[in-house]
This record gives sequence, C-alpha cells and structure tokens, in this order.
Amino acid sequence: MNFALPVGQQSAVTKDPDWWRGAVIYQIYPRSYQDSNGDGVGDLSGIIHRLPYVASLGVDAIWISPFFTSPMLDFGYDVSNYRDVDPMFGSLGDFDALIERAHELGLRVMIDLVLSHTSSEHAWFKESRSSRDNPRADWYVWADARPDGTPPNNWLSIFGGSAWHWDAERLQYYLHNFLVSQPDLNFHNPDVQNSLLDVARFWLDRGVDGFRLDTINFYFHDKELTGNPALEPGERNASIAPAVNPYNFQNHLHDKNQPENLEFLERFRSLMDEYEDIAAVGEVGDAQYGLEIMGQYTEGEKRMHMCYSFDFLSPEHIDGRRVSEVLKQFADKAPDSWSCWAFSNHDVMRHASRWNLGEPAVRCHLALLMTLRGSACIYQGEELGLTEAYVSYEELQDPYGKEFWPKFKGRDGCRTPMPWSPEGPNGGFTDTKPWLPMAMEHLPKSVQSQEGDPNSTLNFYRNLIAFRRMRKVLAKGTITVLDASREVLTFTRDMEGEASIFCAFNLSGAAQVAHLPPGPWAEVEGTGFTSMRQEGQITLPPFQAFFAEG
Repeated sequence: MNFALPVGQQSAVTKDPDWWRGAVIYQIYPRSYQDSNGDGVGDLSGIIHRLPYVASLGVDAIWISPFFTSPMLDFGYDVSNYRDVDPMFGSLGDFDALIERAHELGLRVMIDLVLSHTSSEHAWFKESRSSRDNPRADWYVWADARPDGTPPNNWLSIFGGSAWHWDAERLQYYLHNFLVSQPDLNFHNPDVQNSLLDVARFWLDRGVDGFRLDTINFYFHDKELTGNPALEPGERNASIAPAVNPYNFQNHLHDKNQPENLEFLERFRSLMDEYEDIAAVGEVGDAQYGLEIMGQYTEGEKRMHMCYSFDFLSPEHIDGRRVSEVLKQFADKAPDSWSCWAFSNHDVMRHASRWNLGEPAVRCHLALLMTLRGSACIYQGEELGLTEAYVSYEELQDPYGKEFWPKFKGRDGCRTPMPWSPEGPNGGFTDTKPWLPMAMEHLPKSVQSQEGDPNSTLNFYRNLIAFRRMRKVLAKGTITVLDASREVLTFTRDMEGEASIFCAFNLSGAAQVAHLPPGPWAEVEGTGFTSMRQEGQITLPPFQAFFAEG
C-alpha cells in the first residue's frame, strides 16, 4: 500500500516550540504493531515499515510505549535498563533509524518513560537490596516490619494485595505500587532524581521530541508512611482500578500525589528546555483528584506541558453533561493550563466497546475529540473502529487480568495485534503465531480493507484530523460551552484572527435539536455528517454532528 501524506502535512519536522499545543498524538504499542522478524512480537523495524501509514493519518507525533530492556513481566513497564532497547524490539541503531525516518515524514517522536519504579532485575535494585549500607541502599522505598511482622502500613497495590513485599535479603519490606517485581524508586533521594534526569538526557540527545511520563503522580510517597484513610462505598471510583479491586476502597492521600513532586517536575521541565521543541505529557492516575492534579502539574511554564487523567478513559459513558462538567472543572482548577484528552489507550477497554458504540457513534465521538480544547491522543487501531477483543484465560498474558479474572479480564483485549490485511489468521501482523491472538472480527476492519473506501472509518479519521489541522482555532483556541444535556453538546471555539467554529453533537440514538447562536454562521461542508438547518435550529439525526464557521 502506498500512503500519501494528507493535504497540509509537512514532509519534514519543522521548528515550532508550540507544536504540542493542540497536537494529535498517535500511540503505538510496539508489541502489537508490526512484527518484522517472525517472532510473533512487534518491533522497532516493524514500526519503521509502517511510519508512512501513520504519517498518512495526518497526526503530529507518535508516542511509543516502552521498548527498553525488560523481563517483560509487565510488558516493558518494568524496566531493567533505561539506556538500551530490549533485543525483542531491536537495537539502539533501530531506534535511531526510527527517529530519522519519522522526522523525514514530519512526525515527532515521544517515548514512554517509566520513572516511578523499575524492574526488580534492574542493577540499581539488585545493589539496593544487597545490604542496608551500600551506595544505593536508599534508592528504593524500604521500611521495617511492624512489631508483629506485618507491613508498615495499609497501602495497596493497583495490581492487587498489599503494596509492600518482604525481602528476605534485607529483612525489610519494599514498596511496589504495581507488581511485586516493580519496586518503587525513592524520589526523596536526590541521587535518584539526578540519575533519572540523566536517563531523560540520554534519550533527548538521541533526538526524541518529548516524553509520555507514566504514572507521573506516583513519583513521591509520604516520608512518614502514613496510612491511607478509607473511602465510603458511595465515594469509590473505578476509573483507575476495576471495581473488584480493593484499591478503590482507599483515599490515596499518602502513597502518591505528594507536594514534593512539583519541584521534581520543574527540574524535569528545566532539562527539556535546554533542547529545542521538546514536550511532555504526564499520565495522572487518580480517581478522586485527577483534574486537580492535572492543573497543578501543568500550571505555568515551569512544569509539564500537558497531562491527561482518566476522566474520559473511565467506564462511565461521556454524555454532553459529563464533557461539560470535566471541561469546567479543569478550567476552574487550571485556567492557564493545557490538557491532553484520550478515549482509548493500552490500559483500558477500547472505547467502542466500553461505551457500546456503533460505527456512527464512534465517528461522532471522534469529531468531539478533534474539536475539544486541548491536545488529543488516539490509540493504534482506534482509527479502524476496532472493538475490544476477547482473549481466553488460556491465552491471557496480562498479570492484572490473571489476578482478577473473570470479573476483570485485564488489558490484553485492547492490546491484540494491529490488523493490516483481511487475510487470516494473523492479518499481516506476523507470519507466525502472535504473542496475543489476532481477533478474527478485526480482519474485515483491517487497514487494507478500509484504505480504498472513501467512506470507511479509517478515511473518516483522516478527514477529521485534517479538518482540525486546517483550522488553527481548533488546535489552540478557547472553548465556550453553550448547551450541555445528556443528549446534546454545543460549544464554540474562538481565537483572535481566526474564524470562530460552532460545534454541535448529538450523542444519543434519537434525533435531537441544537440551537445555533446569533450570527452569520456558514455550515462547514464535507465533514461526513448529516443534519438539517432551519433558521437558528439544527436537527441532528442520531450520533451526528454539525459545524459552522462565523
């Protein structure tokens, strides 16, 4: 397949320190994108092969999930060497070639830095656990047992059970907010901070354009190891962990979200500012305080460029009221900050299934994402309209799913291989058995199947991304919500020197009426939606949108 760049797409990366503001970022989960060497696992060479396709979408940047050396117990989010590529994915030379090719195609490259914890196989941890007086003894969070031998406090792991694990070598507990094999680094130690900043510099020197910072609010813990208070059942929120996980029973005041993190984020921003055109987006994992933390972490020009929370990644379906509420809360808490929105990623059920969306609804929700104020992430396969795949317990890889099966089936359903062709059994992803099964229902939605159809979901994504790209007001302008009911959402996007855009969405399965504000509004043609305009009133069929310039 020969992929042409969309109209308005640069053929090479150009200097622009503000490129991230309003950017569309395409997330690649490397294990599942393209296998180039026949081992059933995607790799960096496979990504290079598919970069022309990514560029043809019209996105501004790619975010690549971890490819560092790792025992792969959490599939790369357990790093054992921050400065090398795991042989499964290739080599540093392959990464350098990826950077070069992406930049030739006008794509910036952001990499996923996992700084809050390492693998227990990391040399730092091996040294730290060897004694209580070695040079890295304080690089991780160690604590003595209580007199009765139980853990130091009640903190819980997101992956189930206590967040503390007894180490028979040091005769102490260590903290792990995730898997037992993912010990948490001690950010209260300046040497740890300096070493992690050196890691970021290593990749900046190799030419990356920025970072996605995993679990950015987990970096620091309360030094006093204060226990977390309980949450009343009505206050529990399953947006971060599934409802069957007792992690939701606590108000996580002390194991994350600590004020000391702000100073470290400023140090990290200062490092990035030494380089040209660098940006970072932080993942804020918190069910109670996500928007507040987003505001703190992106406030001013000295911290993160942007963050995203799980407000639109949660099981709760987003209707007009919910979207308006989230936008208002973020504006109230962080009026000068910048957000990054996503509906799907590698950690949650694909939104087409999570919200039970048919194809028209998928398109309407994309139009919403492309017109919100903020930057936007789309997850590989989302542009094909992929649904969540079923993965049997026998084929399950995710330790999270194995822990809580069958009430929670883990994250493998959104991580199955990318379908490139309709030919089974592996859809052009690999010539051998893939690490996760190819979902048979995804084959008819493959890239090859949709490429030649101008009305396909794939080409609809291209058109809507181009619609955003051609209107600076959509990327960088302000937003004013006009009407927000469960069914209908309307708002305007405004920017000095640019035409205003009126946006209306019917997020329901029945026809709805939206009201156009006063003014000379000209309907934007060719968006792929249908509606009927009569004076100041627009009748929207189910899951349709309307746009006008004025």
